[in-house]
Amino acid sequence: MPETTADAEYETEYETDHEYDAVVIGGGAAGLNGALMLARSRRSVVVIDSGTPRNAPAEGVHGLLGREGVPPAELLRKGREEVRGYGGRIVAGEVTDAVPADPTAEGDPRFAVTLADGTVLRARRLLVATGLRDVLPDVPGLARHWGHGVVHCPYCHGWEVRDEPIGILAVGPASVHHAMLFRQLTDDLVYFTRGTELDEGTRARFAARGIRVVDTPVASVESTESPGEGGDGIEGVRLTDGRTVPRKVLAVATTMLARTDGLDSLKLPTEDLPGGMGRHFASGPAGVTSVPGVWVAGNAADLAAQVGASAAAGALAGAHINADLTNADTEAALAATRVADHRADRE
Repeated sequence: MPETTADAEYETEYETDHEYDAVVIGGGAAGLNGALMLARSRRSVVVIDSGTPRNAPAEGVHGLLGREGVPPAELLRKGREEVRGYGGRIVAGEVTDAVPADPTAEGDPRFAVTLADGTVLRARRLLVATGLRDVLPDVPGLARHWGHGVVHCPYCHGWEVRDEPIGILAVGPASVHHAMLFRQLTDDLVYFTRGTELDEGTRARFAARGIRVVDTPVASVESTESPGEGGDGIEGVRLTDGRTVPRKVLAVATTMLARTDGLDSLKLPTEDLPGGMGRHFASGPAGVTSVPGVWVAGNAADLAAQVGASAAAGALAGAHINADLTNADTEAALAATRVADHRADRE
């Protein structure tokens, strides 16, 4: 058994010669809730956590009933504690390869998961909950404010930036809807087209809602670093004609890409969202994939899911994995009984 202290968040020693019922790749809300369901069903489960959650820059998680405003790190710390309380293992590391292994005689899938330190874990099932990577438009000065002055979701961060001077940095058609949602939060909204097309109907709707449109190209995002002005924040958007439009908050519809590092050998199918908005793993009900024995959950499968939806998807996937394992256990037991009966008949 692993030797860990009571307050350790990750295992430092754990079984590598053991076949786990499930390996969960990703230690966010989806992965941890999936692991929780499996551990509570008395399944042996290991969570591989790279320690790079998407919402790490955020000050709090919002829209999560009963946990409104909880810091992301605190939510995950508590989740790891709960999984470990039911016997689940949490391992810090990165997956470099995950490959299907030879199934059993009854066709029960098997997998080998290799970590960056060379450790190989064997598993009967996999839950991929790797989350996604946000790709920001290439605007100088923008990335430094990500998760603070630069936001992407009106439901995750909108209340916190209400009544501020907000700018929408357009990336395509999705930004029009983005603008309408953020208009609900402030009367001072500027839409920077950045070369994207706006038809006359949309311009009329913007005008009716008091949304100012700026067609001049954007040169950079300007920051204020004076302590007297609140420290490092957004001062405004500098245009190519030299003007600066004062803004304190910028909203951007990022390109969202499911994290696929180390998973190529599984050959999981992916799907692209329209308009270059992103790419996610293709899945069916409860996160089942076309690869036998592999489920996906959270932002890796649903790019728009907030923390609550991701956690719920992980729980559902975990329950279905347990049911699938139960069926496999029953088939294996039945096969063993038939072999025993055949031997008895021969004797």
